[in-house]
Amino acid sequence: NVDYIIREIKEEEIKLLDRFLYLAIYVHKGEVPPPFDIIYKPELQVYVENLGKERDDHILVAESEGIIVGAVWVRIMDDYGHVDDETPSLIISVEKDYRGKGIGRSLLSSMISLLSRCGYKAISLSCQKENYAVSIYESMGFEIIKDIDEEYIMRKEI
Repeated sequence: NVDYIIREIKEEEIKLLDRFLYLAIYVHKGEVPPPFDIIYKPELQVYVENLGKERDDHILVAESEGIIVGAVWVRIMDDYGHVDDETPSLIISVEKDYRGKGIGRSLLSSMISLLSRCGYKAISLSCQKENYAVSIYESMGFEIIKDIDEEYIMRKEI
């Protein structure tokens, strides 16, 4: 078992989200992961560019023994999971060695609570159909609202 805390990110840690954005990219079984610089494509930069500067940017991290091992953030943006201009899109990832320990679920639950306190009505995300996380999202109340090729757009009322 791993001891960890969920907390808001510190400004000097925001640059670490590039790594967590990369970790959030789903790689199909048997495929070689893309090069790290894929995160600099415009369709992925929307997740991290000027992050923390907008009113609807909210960022939480999981810290274990002084190391950030997971991150979840939301912003209202025109991304894969966009549903409307009032619903923040969610990005979440956990370092590989820390997966399967409840950290992702805890990050997600903490973000939902934070958004609820801030008055948001819903949250959305995009998830590859093959990703095991689909079942986690469903167990936490997310519903599939769009089925597009290899991915689902999921939404949860808060």
